[in-house]
Amino acid sequence: MNSPEQPLPSFDEVLLCTPQTSAEQVGLFLRRCLIPCQGGDKIYTMLYADELSYDVSCRAEELFQHLQCYNSSYRLIILCNCERENSYLLSAFSHCKVHMIPQRSRAEIQQYLQHHFRVAQPSSSAAAVFKEHMCVGIVSSKRAGMGK
Repeated sequence: MNSPEQPLPSFDEVLLCTPQTSAEQVGLFLRRCLIPCQGGDKIYTMLYADELSYDVSCRAEELFQHLQCYNSSYRLIILCNCERENSYLLSAFSHCKVHMIPQRSRAEIQQYLQHHFRVAQPSSSAAAVFKEHMCVGIVSSKRAGMGK
């Protein structure tokens, strides 16, 4: 986010974890992160790593310990819910823990995201329904089940 032209992460740089995330999915992600290849400027991020099952977390830690010797300059961020920091994977990496405080204001972050999510040529697409021709949007309601 240092410059508005800096791209958003690509699909291979982010793993959104759920309780259903398999050890294979985590393994493929860690291999992309830890095995050196061209284009090594990527920052890999595991979101909601605290959601992983105990078995998947154990296997992920073992694979990480095995693969980290191949690449000493990897960039991996593991984000979690601070209320669930006692999960296995987060405990295993507790020596690397950093409490994150955003370095940019909320307005700057919103402006950066708007720059990347705006449809260049408004056409008859779904972006026409969102504010300022954004290709993503959040629809919410205070009343559940109202047909959003």
